Amino acid sequence: MLSEPTLTSRAEDGRHIPLLVWRAEVPLRAVSSGPLGGGIGVRHWVLNATVPMSYDRGDPAAHLTALAADLALDGPGVGLLTGVDVGEVVARTDTGVRAWATVGLGTPVLAAAPAPAELVQRVGTVNIVVYVPARLADSALVNAVATATEAKTQAISELGLPGTGTPTDAVTVLCPVDGPEAAYGGPRSSWGAPLARAVHAAVLAGGSRAVVPWSDQLTN
Repeated sequence: MLSEPTLTSRAEDGRHIPLLVWRAEVPLRAVSSGPLGGGIGVRHWVLNATVPMSYDRGDPAAHLTALAADLALDGPGVGLLTGVDVGEVVARTDTGVRAWATVGLGTPVLAAAPAPAELVQRVGTVNIVVYVPARLADSALVNAVATATEAKTQAISELGLPGTGTPTDAVTVLCPVDGPEAAYGGPRSSWGAPLARAVHAAVLAGGSRAVVPWSDQLTN
């Protein structure tokens, strides 16, 4: 089981910067595209860390590892970064599947569009964390990431934004290590369908409200 996230903060450059932490009651199987703990493996925790829009460190995995150590998080975990205030996380549940999203859509892009000559620095990261209460096969975990991404893109389309996501979005899906194995994670599968609905609802709700980058809030 994955706990509800705990909101905390870290002191950095004289400021208190938000952190969101999920702790697993027992180790969980996970698939993630995060800069720390990406790929498929057993994970003990998930950390979603707010960073200033000026963030330019070239070692995000090392930074997240240090943040996890400061929080006394043991074992391997997943680390994510965002310019959004992670205290604005949106949670949705559907048929036992739980989804959390921090939604920054200031830089929507079409995945296959040509890269612009100059990127505009606006808050633009959607981090999605999902817990499925059934063991998923490796192929189903990978499929679940695709399903979550499709659901996110559906929500963005319904918000009327010209994009399929942002350049820095990340998805993490976790499930139990033990139990009967579900072979599928697509949007019409037993677990993929509620996953899609929960992610869609979370991203739609998060994207429906104005999101100001955390670092911009300091000057308001």
